[in-house]
Amino acid sequence: MTKPDIISILQNKITRIPLENSTNILVGPITLPVNLDGETITFKWYNWLNTTDAELLGDNSDATAALISKLPSMSLADGQQSSVLVYGDFEGSDEALIRMHSICHTGDIFGSKRCDCGFQLHQSMKMIVEHGSGALFYLANHEGRGIGLFSKSLAYLLQEEGYDTVEANLELGFSDDSRNYEEAISVLQHLRHKPVTLITNNPKKLEALKTAGMNAVKRVALWGDVSSFNEKYLRTKVARSGHLETVKEANPIVGRLAK
Repeated sequence: MTKPDIISILQNKITRIPLENSTNILVGPITLPVNLDGETITFKWYNWLNTTDAELLGDNSDATAALISKLPSMSLADGQQSSVLVYGDFEGSDEALIRMHSICHTGDIFGSKRCDCGFQLHQSMKMIVEHGSGALFYLANHEGRGIGLFSKSLAYLLQEEGYDTVEANLELGFSDDSRNYEEAISVLQHLRHKPVTLITNNPKKLEALKTAGMNAVKRVALWGDVSSFNEKYLRTKVARSGHLETVKEANPIVGRLAK
């Protein structure tokens, strides 16, 4: 059987989303069956690349061909690209959950107990499936609240000597939180226009996303995997970053950490 031309295959799966000073090239949806606690759940997966290259920005076959021809020289494996897992009727459902999940190499991949990121990643996926519709944005440039993996390793060394997570970032010359959501918001608004509920323990994150134009109207908390390895980390989130400040009375774990 003759295979279709690759340009015709990819042309209908690529969308350009303009931003103020750049463009997101969104690829998808791609069918992605995922093993979630022993059950196979089918998600739709999207990936995006942010660029300012004018050759790649047209909605035509020439731009698609230019993208393909440049891929080998773009060294994309040297960096990271963000993506989003979509479940159910994300565009049309009245209620949808979303998670803006910052990449955590140590927690998401290795299962590190120094944080709760790996737990939150898998638990939020389960929450989205149980809810019936939603999306998990996996944000590649958010490692260590935006300082990068190498800087995060230095921050970990400072934490081992008594600094908390906020102090460590500040001592290395960063702000407490350097994350930016502009790219992710543009993709969210392309995929869904109705309001969403954000899965987060951080009321400030919800407010920041609202300010940036995200159609998020409320949040639902996600807490768990508390251990002796991450208790100081979680205490710092509550005491210094304002996490869970509206649900302390409803969550006995938070009450324990807030002592």
